[in-house]
Amino acid sequence: MYAHILVPVSFDTERDSAGALAVARLLADENGHISLLHVIEQVPAYAASYLPAGYQSETRKTIQARLADLAADLPNASTHVIEGHSGRTILDWAESHTPDCIVIASHRPGMQDLLLGSTAAKVVRHAACAVHVIR
Repeated sequence: MYAHILVPVSFDTERDSAGALAVARLLADENGHISLLHVIEQVPAYAASYLPAGYQSETRKTIQARLADLAADLPNASTHVIEGHSGRTILDWAESHTPDCIVIASHRPGMQDLLLGSTAAKVVRHAACAVHVIR
């Protein structure tokens, strides 16, 4: 069905990410490519000084290993770890890599989402390709 599917992975909603991966596998063509993307939110400068030395590099290594574990179960998958604001960064990555579909997990909206908006809502509103939301 789709030749290239982007699956943004958030490790704070692993159950939902597993569902997104299962759906991506179903939606992918026989030789389809699935890109797993994790966005590391940037730590504000005032807070970075309180983190232990090497914290950010160790966090990146851990995330890369966890993504590699997820990708091992998917045929023709790649992993990407980048930094930025999650919603905007996912959209920027999608614009430059042109997936046919984005499969993204979403949580039930709460009061904070009414004021700020969720990552999934931002992706749905602004993506140039099809978006499949998993709840």
